[in-house]
Amino acid sequence: MWKWLKEYMLLTLYCGLFGMGLSLFIDPNDLAPGGISGLSILLSRMVPLETGTLFLILNIPILILGVIKFGWNFIISTLYATVMVSVFTNLLEPVGALTNEPLLGALAGAVLNAVGMGMVLRNGATTGGTDIIVKCLRVRYPHLKSGTLFFIIDIFIVLLSGIVFRKIDSMLYSAIAILATSLVLDKVLYGTDEAKLLFLISDRSDKITVRLLAELQIGVTYLQGSGAFHKNQKQVVLCAMRKQLVPKAEKIVREEDETAFLIITNATEIYGEGHKSYFGNVI
Repeated sequence: MWKWLKEYMLLTLYCGLFGMGLSLFIDPNDLAPGGISGLSILLSRMVPLETGTLFLILNIPILILGVIKFGWNFIISTLYATVMVSVFTNLLEPVGALTNEPLLGALAGAVLNAVGMGMVLRNGATTGGTDIIVKCLRVRYPHLKSGTLFFIIDIFIVLLSGIVFRKIDSMLYSAIAILATSLVLDKVLYGTDEAKLLFLISDRSDKITVRLLAELQIGVTYLQGSGAFHKNQKQVVLCAMRKQLVPKAEKIVREEDETAFLIITNATEIYGEGHKSYFGNVI
């Protein structure tokens, strides 16, 4: 119970950071940096509802879709995070902008959003919105890349912000916020390394492998090893992956075998199917 309570206390704190970024920096400076949060800001200029309320309303059908596709276990923490972001955004909105300089607002808001979102993701939840949409699209169309889908959605909302706010500056500052969020989120989640190499020894390695193959769509190799002390034969799972997938891989291992022996190390570059080719392209 204490572990569960601690997780949700931290989740509340991270959602508070996300809400601060929206209500104190992004929204009051007429910025819409992509995603459901950006769309909520745009709609708040057209309908008499607060940004946080619109954020929750827009997420309701997306959360229902998530339940249908991925089940309640995936969605409960995401539902909580979505509600908390909405609550904090509305509570802090009366405070107003902490800076009226759009560039500072874009950068400060992007950093708070990225840190909050990154820590929510590291705790096994999401803030709803386009994360679920992209996940569903990837299930239906696995050949589409997640980064491409996020980029298309964000660019559409940024272009729409130029129409709603009738200012090219808002559109450009929103684009800067998207770029800053992406960079900071990347550092929060995955550090600075380009790839990761996973070594796993577990009595449940077969179940873990099945989930790695199905959920992350990455290659897995079995190595044969033996313990030096007891001389027992061990099956070692070797898996190279993009750094973005590491938190999900850790979650799968934790759910299947909490006693698993797991090593995650840096890989400067990965070549081969699913990664870079030797000629500079992505296979």
